[in-house]
Amino acid sequence: MPRLLGVDIPNDKQIVISLCYLYGVGDYVARELCHKAGIDPTKRARDLQEEEVARLTTLLERDYTVEGPLRRQVAQDITRLRDIKCYRGMRHRLGLPVRGQRTRTNARTRKGPKKTVAGKKGVKDLR
Repeated sequence: MPRLLGVDIPNDKQIVISLCYLYGVGDYVARELCHKAGIDPTKRARDLQEEEVARLTTLLERDYTVEGPLRRQVAQDITRLRDIKCYRGMRHRLGLPVRGQRTRTNARTRKGPKKTVAGKKGVKDLR
């Protein structure tokens, strides 16, 4: 398995698909990297030479923010929003959707499993 920036990329997939396993590298950036490095995008990751892996690593470090530094940058951005107590920061702090989605129904991914609340007493119970 070739190793790029501390991440093992899968052997049996095309290099364009394998590069997407890096945090911050999507389809477009993966194709761009292959073009800049002069590597055939349909080539399998196991067929890469050491020199080609080195070229990819150099390009990634020089031109793109990926993996550790990108994760750190995103975490700092969220921390900044929390510190200035803006609306988005408060939503992050409360664990609610940040981008305007409805929360009356849905939003289970952010809010977690449903918490059951005791219902109102019926009319028969009041007598």
